[in-house]
Amino acid sequence: MAASKPVEATSGGGGTGSGIPRWQLALALGAPLLIGAGALYLWGRRRRAPRDGGKGASERKTPEGRASPGPSDGSGAGHPNGPSGDEMNPLDRAQAAKNKGNKYFKAGKYELAIQCYTEAISLCPPEKNADLSTFYQNRAAAYEQLQKWKEVAQDCTKAVELNPRYVKALFRRAKAHEKLDNKKECLEDVTAVCILEGFQNQQSMLLADKVLKHLGKEKAKEKYKNREPLMPSPQFIKSYFSSFTDDIISQPLRGEKSDEDKDEEGEASVVKENCGYLKAKKYMEEENYDKIISECTKEIEGKGKYMAEALLLRATFYLLIGNANAAQPDLNQVIGKEDANVKLRANALIKRGSMYMQQQQPLLSTQDFNMAADIDPQNADVYHHRGQLKILLDQVEDAVEDFDECIRLRPDSALAQAQKCFALYRQAYTGNNALQVQAAMKGFEDVIKKFPRCAEGYALYAQALTDQQQFGKADEMYDKCIDLEPDNATTYVHKGLLQLQWKQDLDKGLELISKAIEIDNKCDFAYETMGTIEVQRGNLDKAIEMFNKAINLAKSEMEMAHLYSLCDAAYAQTEVAKKYGLKPPTL
Repeated sequence: MAASKPVEATSGGGGTGSGIPRWQLALALGAPLLIGAGALYLWGRRRRAPRDGGKGASERKTPEGRASPGPSDGSGAGHPNGPSGDEMNPLDRAQAAKNKGNKYFKAGKYELAIQCYTEAISLCPPEKNADLSTFYQNRAAAYEQLQKWKEVAQDCTKAVELNPRYVKALFRRAKAHEKLDNKKECLEDVTAVCILEGFQNQQSMLLADKVLKHLGKEKAKEKYKNREPLMPSPQFIKSYFSSFTDDIISQPLRGEKSDEDKDEEGEASVVKENCGYLKAKKYMEEENYDKIISECTKEIEGKGKYMAEALLLRATFYLLIGNANAAQPDLNQVIGKEDANVKLRANALIKRGSMYMQQQQPLLSTQDFNMAADIDPQNADVYHHRGQLKILLDQVEDAVEDFDECIRLRPDSALAQAQKCFALYRQAYTGNNALQVQAAMKGFEDVIKKFPRCAEGYALYAQALTDQQQFGKADEMYDKCIDLEPDNATTYVHKGLLQLQWKQDLDKGLELISKAIEIDNKCDFAYETMGTIEVQRGNLDKAIEMFNKAINLAKSEMEMAHLYSLCDAAYAQTEVAKKYGLKPPTL
């Protein structure tokens, strides 16, 4: 877990995969984050107060009465003293059949209800679109009770053809498509429902989120399996390695060359041609990262002196390019080498534990971190990275203990002290404890005063200040980050999001995020954020383009699944706009 990335608790709704917590990203866009990928829809929520005392979340199970409730049309149908069946017009007889069907439905006699609704459909004049759509929708409701999903979808389609903005029919068809495993069609229908309901109905939003997650996982599984490995930017790689202090493989070459490899002045000149690991280290110092895996492979295949180091370095770069399947056997070998340097084994456990957490296997992750602490109890990296894991598991008190142990072992660890402050702040913020929030904010001030060169401290403090709506000071903190790390693309994204929340300055926000992409064209966080903003602006085609770029840069299957969910949500909105002329509110 690279310490350059802010961490978050699982209760916050899942991470962005690039540093900023998802709950803050949603806040920055002015929309409360209810459920995972469904957040893409939620811009309109903040503009509308809840309706009907929350009744929007009620189940849509019962059939309907009249298609358009209102004053009596004067026909007397259904009235005790009204005309007899022979005197009723076709629409009145259709309504009477429907009413009879409703009684059967409420009594649980669904086959009889279907017969009555079928009679109502046959009797209804074809020009009475609203009434006919109700009859079809009611019959679909009865079919639903019998779990005849194909018939449900067919009748709802008839109802929607007659009344394109018929929420009940659209939602019932969405549920039928879900049962029929027609995920794309389900998503389009439930997207239309969400827009028509103004994002007020939790039931339909939960279905949207559910189908988006399923689609995302399916697509990511296939894409990730066939993806081309992609080396991250040099800035990302350096940031990753900077989160370790006891990592032998990331330390500069020192005394690893033989006497014959030195020039007349005794300085190291070239590494042994047959030592793949030392060549890999040299390439690492030169930031020639693409050659590292192949050189490590030479060392491993030749069973060289630095085989354990080569295995760990190769595994690390496999992880960096997103190839966890290739990394795990190497990590397993290092961990199993009881004669290897304990620092190597502990580092391998940290990296495998982080990999397990990324794969949403927290038990295996915890086991690896605990084993690392057992075999190398004086390794500050173990406690620092385990502290981040504990935050992700919402175990803040345990996280603080780990950060404290890291600080005890390395009092100069600015990253650990900044992360500890953030953990205490999150605990106070989510617990709505004003005094603890104040203490945590004071802690941030102390950290940046003690470690004025630690960009992480300013970045995390800026996030906390943004939560507290101290936007001007947050902006100053991001400027400090940029002064210290002008090539850190994610800081520009954070600052861009701040402009949106603080000043609603869309142009400035997009300018900063575009700057992030200019600095690092492999920054998936920037593309994801740009895509999300373009959705809010109504530029759905542009949003899809941005999400697809982020997908191609995703470093894990889980990140890719999340991005596919965002992309699918945007695509569903384009389809709904074409079919029904529906668009959510925009910026």
